[in-house]
Order: sequence, then structure tokens, then C-alpha cells
Amino acid sequence: MRIATWNINSVTSRLEHLLAWLERVEPDVVCLQELKCATDAFPAEALAAAGYESAAHGDGRWNGVAIISRVGISDVVRDLPNQPEFEGVVEPRAIGATCGGVRVWSLYVPNGREPSHEHFQYKLTWLEQLRVTAEAELAAVGDLPLAYLGDYNVAPTDADVWDIALFAESTHVTPQERATLTALEATGLVEVLPRPLKYDIAYTFWDYRQLAFPKNKGMRIDLAYANPAFASRVTDAYVDREARKGKGTSDHAPVVVELNG
Repeated sequence: MRIATWNINSVTSRLEHLLAWLERVEPDVVCLQELKCATDAFPAEALAAAGYESAAHGDGRWNGVAIISRVGISDVVRDLPNQPEFEGVVEPRAIGATCGGVRVWSLYVPNGREPSHEHFQYKLTWLEQLRVTAEAELAAVGDLPLAYLGDYNVAPTDADVWDIALFAESTHVTPQERATLTALEATGLVEVLPRPLKYDIAYTFWDYRQLAFPKNKGMRIDLAYANPAFASRVTDAYVDREARKGKGTSDHAPVVVELNG
């Protein structure tokens, strides 16, 4: 079974890239983030023609999440339970579903903007509610494989950004943000994405500016945390850098996780 996560950075703008990638990689389940389209504008028909069912959650702004699957979709949940608001709105940043006997969530964690901004506290609160959600769901699913995949907007270690000195006063690398990942792991989840041999660090995001991708000046912020039932089935995990190449691509690359069985 092949499960992927991809911040697509506008599913309508990148639809041609997405369809070509689905044909090339043949994933069974894909978690998408940053749809930038409303739920009713999600290209479900085009994806159905490619063999994928869809569950989408978006409001037409810069966020939005979806799960697409060619092994079925059931038990769809939109938003985390008690998901926090920002400026009075519960943003579409989480969707969960069971696909082919595996429970997956597609997550688009708030950016945080800068440590002094109220959006930063919103980010921390959001991640704390993810921990609460995971703790409850881990107790409920038993032996069902479960994973929370997506754009976490947090680099777990200093090595996960190309030059930590440039990020010293920025979001994504603060002790507070990294503490939320430690708390998530304390529930029993483990991160299942390795660092491949070709690159010292498997970056997943590169800015469009200043030739960041050709120079490999990136960040590793697209992550997957899984319960033991999921993690024990992982046979491979990698960043598909090919999908980041060329014109009109997302600034993120897909992360692909292979499961046995």
C-alpha cells in the first residue's frame, strides 16, 4: 500500500501536475493540503476519472485539505474535535478518513507567521488540540493502522533547515513549536519519514525565490506521525523530488510512505 502527503499549493492550478504524478507513482491514498479552493470547487470529477474517490474540506482561501483514495473512503471527519478558531473561524485544516483498512488524517498546521504574532499562539493551540485528538484516537482504534500526515510547518531539528542561523528568530524552529512534536510523540506516535542516502536531509519545501530548489536550500516540514500498527508496516519512505522540478509546480514535494500488506 502506498500512502502520500503533498502540500499541493492550489489543487486547481496544479491539477495537471497532480494527475500526471498519480499516473506515474500510482499511490493508493494521497493527503493533500493548501487546496486554495472551496469544497464544491474541488476537482473530484477529474480525480474520479483517474480512479480516485475524494473527500475535501476547503473554503476557497489559502488553506483547505483533502484525502483521495483508490482503495475506498469511509468514516470521514472534517476538523479536529474542538479545533481552535482564528479570528472567529474554524479553518479547514484537518480531515480524517479510513482508506483500505488504514486510518489517515491530512493536516495543514497554521504557519504561525512570526513568534510575536497572535497566529503563533493559534498554531501552538492547534497543535495541542492535535495531541489531544491523537491521544483519544489512539485509545479508540486499537490495532487499526493510524497516521497523521501533512504540512506541520515545524522543522523537528536544526538539521531540518538548510541554514539554522537564518531561522534563529523565525517560526518553524522555535522550542515551543518543537515541544508540540515531542508531546505528540509522547502519545505513542512515531515519525516514519527517514532521511535518504542521496541527501543528508530529506527537505520537503523550497522557496520559489533565489534558486532555492536547485541549490537545495530547503526545509523538512511535511511529516508523518503513526501508531505502532502503521509504523511496523512501513517498508520505505521518501521525498519525491521529481515532482518539485519544472515550471508551475508546488513549492513542496510529495512524501511517499510504502506499507506492506
